[in-house]
Amino acid sequence: MTELHTPDKEQINQLEAFDRLGLSQIDLVATAGQAKAAIEVLQNETALGFDTESKPTFVKNETSSGPHIVQLSTLQRAWIFQLEDAECRRVVGALLESPHIIKSGFGLGDDKKRITCKLGVDLQGVLDLNAVFRDKGYRKDMGVRGAVAVLFNKRFIKSKKASTSNWANPQLTEAQLVYAANDAYAAMRVYAELGL
Repeated sequence: MTELHTPDKEQINQLEAFDRLGLSQIDLVATAGQAKAAIEVLQNETALGFDTESKPTFVKNETSSGPHIVQLSTLQRAWIFQLEDAECRRVVGALLESPHIIKSGFGLGDDKKRITCKLGVDLQGVLDLNAVFRDKGYRKDMGVRGAVAVLFNKRFIKSKKASTSNWANPQLTEAQLVYAANDAYAAMRVYAELGL
Protein backbone atom coordinates (compact mmCIF):
# COMPACT_ATOMS: atom_id res chain seq x y z
CA MET A 1 0.00 0.00 0.00
CA THR A 2 1.28 3.46 -0.89
CA GLU A 3 2.02 5.61 2.13
CA LEU A 4 -0.04 8.79 2.08
CA HIS A 5 1.20 12.01 3.64
CA THR A 6 -0.66 14.41 5.87
CA PRO A 7 -0.27 18.07 4.86
CA ASP A 8 2.20 19.90 7.09
CA LYS A 9 1.45 22.98 9.19
CA GLU A 10 2.60 25.43 6.51
CA GLN A 11 0.47 23.76 3.83
CA ILE A 12 -2.59 23.76 6.10
CA ASN A 13 -2.09 27.42 7.02
CA GLN A 14 -2.43 28.36 3.32
CA LEU A 15 -5.95 26.93 3.10
CA GLU A 16 -9.25 28.75 3.54
CA ALA A 17 -10.91 28.38 6.93
CA PHE A 18 -13.27 25.47 7.58
CA ASP A 19 -16.86 26.48 8.39
CA ARG A 20 -17.58 26.22 12.11
CA LEU A 21 -20.63 26.12 14.33
CA GLY A 22 -21.58 29.44 15.91
CA LEU A 23 -22.97 30.04 19.40
CA SER A 24 -26.57 29.75 18.16
CA GLN A 25 -25.83 26.13 17.19
CA ILE A 26 -24.29 25.15 20.55
CA ASP A 27 -26.28 23.91 23.56
CA LEU A 28 -24.65 24.05 26.99
CA VAL A 29 -25.88 21.21 29.19
CA ALA A 30 -25.30 22.03 32.86
CA THR A 31 -28.63 21.20 34.58
CA ALA A 32 -30.98 18.22 34.83
CA GLY A 33 -33.54 19.98 32.63
CA GLN A 34 -30.97 20.70 29.93
CA ALA A 35 -29.75 17.09 30.14
CA LYS A 36 -33.32 15.79 29.64
CA ALA A 37 -33.79 18.01 26.57
CA ALA A 38 -30.43 16.89 25.14
CA ILE A 39 -31.04 13.16 25.50
CA GLU A 40 -34.44 13.46 23.79
CA VAL A 41 -32.59 14.62 20.67
CA LEU A 42 -29.34 12.68 20.91
CA GLN A 43 -30.69 9.22 21.74
CA ASN A 44 -32.22 9.05 18.24
CA GLU A 45 -28.94 9.73 16.42
CA THR A 46 -26.94 6.92 14.78
CA ALA A 47 -23.61 8.78 14.89
CA LEU A 48 -22.16 11.75 16.77
CA GLY A 49 -18.90 13.64 16.77
CA PHE A 50 -17.24 13.19 20.16
CA ASP A 51 -14.50 14.78 22.25
CA THR A 52 -13.73 15.76 25.83
CA GLU A 53 -11.85 18.58 27.52
CA SER A 54 -10.06 18.56 30.85
CA LYS A 55 -8.61 21.33 32.94
CA PRO A 56 -4.88 21.27 32.12
CA THR A 57 -2.33 20.31 34.74
CA PHE A 58 0.83 22.37 34.95
CA VAL A 59 2.58 20.83 37.96
CA LYS A 60 4.71 17.70 37.70
CA ASN A 61 2.89 14.58 39.00
CA GLU A 62 -0.40 16.52 39.25
CA THR A 63 -3.28 14.23 38.27
CA SER A 64 -6.11 15.57 36.17
CA SER A 65 -9.62 15.27 37.60
CA GLY A 66 -11.03 15.45 34.08
CA PRO A 67 -12.76 15.21 31.83
CA HIS A 68 -14.67 18.29 32.86
CA ILE A 69 -16.80 18.48 29.73
CA VAL A 70 -17.96 16.05 27.05
CA GLN A 71 -18.83 17.34 23.58
CA LEU A 72 -21.24 15.58 21.24
CA SER A 73 -22.23 16.90 17.83
CA THR A 74 -24.53 16.22 14.89
CA LEU A 75 -24.00 17.85 11.49
CA GLN A 76 -26.15 20.79 12.64
CA ARG A 77 -25.64 21.29 16.40
CA ALA A 78 -23.30 20.52 19.29
CA TRP A 79 -23.98 19.86 22.95
CA ILE A 80 -21.43 20.68 25.64
CA PHE A 81 -22.06 18.59 28.77
CA GLN A 82 -20.57 19.99 31.97
CA LEU A 83 -20.03 17.12 34.39
CA GLU A 84 -20.71 18.76 37.77
CA ASP A 85 -24.43 17.90 37.81
CA ALA A 86 -25.25 14.24 38.54
CA GLU A 87 -28.02 14.13 35.92
CA CYS A 88 -25.67 15.54 33.25
CA ARG A 89 -23.18 12.80 34.09
CA ARG A 90 -25.91 10.13 33.99
CA VAL A 91 -27.27 11.28 30.62
CA VAL A 92 -23.91 11.61 28.90
CA GLY A 93 -22.87 8.27 30.41
CA ALA A 94 -25.96 6.60 28.92
CA LEU A 95 -25.18 8.07 25.49
CA LEU A 96 -21.55 6.96 25.67
CA GLU A 97 -22.56 3.43 26.71
CA SER A 98 -25.06 3.04 23.86
CA PRO A 99 -23.79 0.58 21.25
CA HIS A 100 -26.42 1.97 18.82
CA ILE A 101 -24.73 5.38 18.49
CA ILE A 102 -21.28 5.67 16.89
CA LYS A 103 -19.15 8.26 18.73
CA SER A 104 -16.39 9.38 16.35
CA GLY A 105 -13.38 11.50 17.24
CA PHE A 106 -9.60 11.78 17.10
CA GLY A 107 -7.05 10.37 19.55
CA LEU A 108 -9.66 8.98 21.92
CA GLY A 109 -7.48 6.59 23.95
CA ASP A 110 -6.93 9.02 26.80
CA ASP A 111 -10.53 10.27 26.65
CA LYS A 112 -11.84 6.71 27.00
CA LYS A 113 -9.68 5.99 30.05
CA ARG A 114 -10.64 9.22 31.78
CA ILE A 115 -14.35 8.80 31.07
CA THR A 116 -14.36 5.23 32.34
CA CYS A 117 -12.65 6.42 35.51
CA LYS A 118 -14.82 9.52 36.06
CA LEU A 119 -18.24 8.29 34.94
CA GLY A 120 -17.86 4.57 35.64
CA VAL A 121 -19.24 3.68 32.21
CA ASP A 122 -18.17 1.15 29.60
CA LEU A 123 -17.88 3.12 26.36
CA GLN A 124 -19.49 1.42 23.36
CA GLY A 125 -19.52 2.35 19.69
CA VAL A 126 -16.44 4.58 19.88
CA LEU A 127 -14.56 5.10 16.60
CA ASP A 128 -11.11 6.71 16.62
CA LEU A 129 -10.86 8.37 13.21
CA ASN A 130 -7.04 8.24 13.38
CA ALA A 131 -7.34 4.45 13.01
CA VAL A 132 -9.53 4.87 9.91
CA PHE A 133 -6.91 7.08 8.27
CA ARG A 134 -4.12 4.64 9.25
CA ASP A 135 -6.09 1.89 7.48
CA LYS A 136 -6.22 4.15 4.40
CA GLY A 137 -2.41 4.41 4.35
CA TYR A 138 -1.61 7.55 6.36
CA ARG A 139 1.43 6.84 8.51
CA LYS A 140 1.11 9.31 11.34
CA ASP A 141 -1.93 10.25 13.38
CA MET A 142 -4.09 12.47 11.25
CA GLY A 143 -5.78 14.57 13.91
CA VAL A 144 -8.67 16.88 13.19
CA ARG A 145 -6.57 19.55 11.40
CA GLY A 146 -5.00 17.04 9.02
CA ALA A 147 -8.29 15.28 8.31
CA VAL A 148 -10.11 18.54 7.52
CA ALA A 149 -7.25 19.55 5.21
CA VAL A 150 -7.23 16.19 3.37
CA LEU A 151 -11.00 15.76 3.02
CA PHE A 152 -12.21 19.35 2.61
CA ASN A 153 -9.06 21.23 1.55
CA LYS A 154 -9.76 23.63 4.43
CA ARG A 155 -7.92 24.87 7.52
CA PHE A 156 -9.44 23.87 10.86
CA ILE A 157 -8.89 26.70 13.35
CA LYS A 158 -7.81 25.66 16.84
CA SER A 159 -7.15 28.25 19.54
CA LYS A 160 -4.16 27.40 21.74
CA LYS A 161 -5.52 29.80 24.37
CA ALA A 162 -8.88 28.01 24.51
CA SER A 163 -7.33 24.53 24.47
CA THR A 164 -5.26 25.26 27.59
CA SER A 165 -8.02 27.14 29.43
CA ASN A 166 -9.80 26.04 32.61
CA TRP A 167 -12.47 23.57 31.49
CA ALA A 168 -13.54 22.99 35.12
CA ASN A 169 -14.84 26.56 35.33
CA PRO A 170 -18.61 26.62 36.03
CA GLN A 171 -18.94 29.56 33.60
CA LEU A 172 -17.40 28.63 30.26
CA THR A 173 -16.51 31.51 27.95
CA GLU A 174 -17.92 31.93 24.45
CA ALA A 175 -14.46 31.09 23.07
CA GLN A 176 -14.41 27.84 25.07
CA LEU A 177 -17.88 26.85 23.87
CA VAL A 178 -17.00 27.49 20.22
CA TYR A 179 -13.67 25.66 20.52
CA ALA A 180 -15.14 22.61 22.25
CA ALA A 181 -18.22 22.35 20.03
CA ASN A 182 -16.21 22.53 16.84
CA ASP A 183 -13.81 19.77 17.84
CA ALA A 184 -16.79 17.41 18.02
CA TYR A 185 -18.49 18.98 14.98
CA ALA A 186 -15.40 18.59 12.78
CA ALA A 187 -15.11 14.93 13.82
CA MET A 188 -18.75 14.41 12.79
CA ARG A 189 -18.16 16.15 9.43
CA VAL A 190 -15.11 13.93 8.80
CA TYR A 191 -17.07 10.80 9.78
CA ALA A 192 -19.91 11.74 7.41
CA GLU A 193 -17.53 12.60 4.55
CA LEU A 194 -15.77 9.22 4.89
CA GLY A 195 -19.16 7.54 4.43
CA LEU A 196 -18.64 5.21 7.35
